[in-house]
Amino acid sequence: MNILLKSAKIVCPENKELHLKKRDILIKKGIIETIGASLEASSNTKILEKENLHVSLGWFDSSVSFGEPGFEERETITNGLFTAGKSGFTDIVLNPSTYPVPDTSSDIVFLKERGQGKATNIYPLGTLTKNAEGIDLAELFDMKNAGAVAYYDFKKQISNPNLLKIALLYAQNFEGLVYSFPQDGDIKGKGVVHEGEVSTKLGLKGIPAMAEELQIARDLFVLEYTGGKLHIPTISTSGSVKLIAEAKKKGLDVTCSVAVHNLFFSDETLEGFDTHYKVSPPLRTKSDSKALIKGVKNGTIDFVTSDHIPMDIEHKRVEFDNAKSGSLGLETAFGGLNTIFELDETIGLLTKGRERYQITSPKLEVGSKACLTLFNPDIEYTFKVEDILSTSKNSMFVGANLKGKVYGIINNDLSTL
Repeated sequence: MNILLKSAKIVCPENKELHLKKRDILIKKGIIETIGASLEASSNTKILEKENLHVSLGWFDSSVSFGEPGFEERETITNGLFTAGKSGFTDIVLNPSTYPVPDTSSDIVFLKERGQGKATNIYPLGTLTKNAEGIDLAELFDMKNAGAVAYYDFKKQISNPNLLKIALLYAQNFEGLVYSFPQDGDIKGKGVVHEGEVSTKLGLKGIPAMAEELQIARDLFVLEYTGGKLHIPTISTSGSVKLIAEAKKKGLDVTCSVAVHNLFFSDETLEGFDTHYKVSPPLRTKSDSKALIKGVKNGTIDFVTSDHIPMDIEHKRVEFDNAKSGSLGLETAFGGLNTIFELDETIGLLTKGRERYQITSPKLEVGSKACLTLFNPDIEYTFKVEDILSTSKNSMFVGANLKGKVYGIINNDLSTL
């Protein structure tokens, strides 16, 4: 595939010579052959011109769920990867949210094979424990050899601190990354939203910030004892930011992420009892959102993720207490972040994180593999159901005003443009 990108504004802070410069980019057979002010195309080259075309390194998302195997009605791997590509992501980490869960090397091989031949690369997570039941460790080393990039019992707490201790100790033998979901289930109880003024007004059972912060404090204490590599996905409170900042000052090898929706929305949006806003962890207060944004800016929070979770209508169009948690996020990740942050910050957030998973970062230079995202950062629009590419339609961003649209990606000598 030969493509000539015309008059593309390059957003790549790592490459000071090209950053914010308008250039033509010639790609031949998946490799960046030439970058110049005015390039000519041969007869077998497709010329690509787009309004206000911007280009950056391909984007990375550390928390994406599909449905296959087991929940194909929510999302298949094929359509999920297409959606990811159209949303600007060249690489995604796939959550172990399927049935059965991927807890063996053969499960990881299946997921990798299903993702082959696509523009977006798939990097599966294996579960930390067998059947994600939190009792016995799964085949961590075998899954690592099969392609698993980390271990996570998806959205489930590790109740037994000794299990976390053993996992962190064992995984050090092969530089394995252990996840721990930040929520104490006993304190959460039957809570469905953030515990505060809004939950009291609505009469919904609350999840106190302490449910998250107590779990994080315990996990960090264990990490300080064992060493190893710990990732805390999708934090949501100001107290969590403080705990992780203190741990990093101690030199602990801990990273964390936050979902775009926890930066963009607060629990005040729940007043319509719309189950699309039911997520785990829950939407918190505006002051929590401000603290999270500050944590992103100062580097305490390492990654921002879409936390993309397709959910079929049968599990959303029910009473709030009975609805499943989760919202789509891939299609709105860029528009949401670009509404909150400056463009350079947004692109920096969307391109960082691969190293934590031992994934090689791409480069935007002549001779490198073309791993690019193409977008227009200045379009302002209201997100609609018609903009959703996922099989499920459970997006809390429907009706939200966003800034920036994605044209697609070029990766693996393929394109979603």
